[in-house]
Amino acid sequence: MLAENSHHVQSGHLDREIHLPSTAKHELVDFISEQLPLWRDHPDRPDKQSETALTEYLCDHLNSAVYHSETWSHVQFRTETGDETHAGRKIDLTVKPRAASLIIEGRRHSQFDPLFPIECKRLPTPKEKDRDEREYVITEPGTTGGMQRFKFGHHGAAHDFVAMIAFVQEYDFQHWHGKLNGWISDLTQVPNSSWKLDEVLHVVDVSKKSKICSLASTLQRLGKLNDCEVRHLWVQMN
Repeated sequence: MLAENSHHVQSGHLDREIHLPSTAKHELVDFISEQLPLWRDHPDRPDKQSETALTEYLCDHLNSAVYHSETWSHVQFRTETGDETHAGRKIDLTVKPRAASLIIEGRRHSQFDPLFPIECKRLPTPKEKDRDEREYVITEPGTTGGMQRFKFGHHGAAHDFVAMIAFVQEYDFQHWHGKLNGWISDLTQVPNSSWKLDEVLHVVDVSKKSKICSLASTLQRLGKLNDCEVRHLWVQMN
């Protein structure tokens, strides 16, 4: 029979608020950079090569890492989350608050609001039908290029800070740095192009020991969208 005493049901509550410095997003990207070699070299990581699988396993690892972190225990990682501006579009990897509302530079982020989106790509792009080898930067025709999505607001239009992760499966960082910047340079030569030479990638740091490369670029966006800062993390998989 039903108990006679009443039960109090809590229909909702406010998360505690945590104020983070303006550098918090950069520091979180640095944390991801530190975790990438640990994830890559983990003995239990399944030997899968597809972008979807690699992103899923990276998400698993990052969630375990932040759970045990004193600094980042209030964030979580999610895969295939919906874009805030374009319904139906999915983000590869998203950082969201967990059990707290994070306030950065006066903007409040609840558990439902991404801190920033992350696009993941393989280098090189798999040689499959209808795939553009320049997919990290752009696809033509189409709108599935990594930098292209952020530049033209197809992904992350609500953000002026985003990140990209490259799973480098062939060649080295120097090769891809030259290759990608060459593709961007070529795009600037197209008549009426929206691409600019200022959007090329600049190396921030390279670790030969951990085989991690950190780069940065700024995408100039059209209309009312602010320019977009991009932090690039490349992990050597081979």
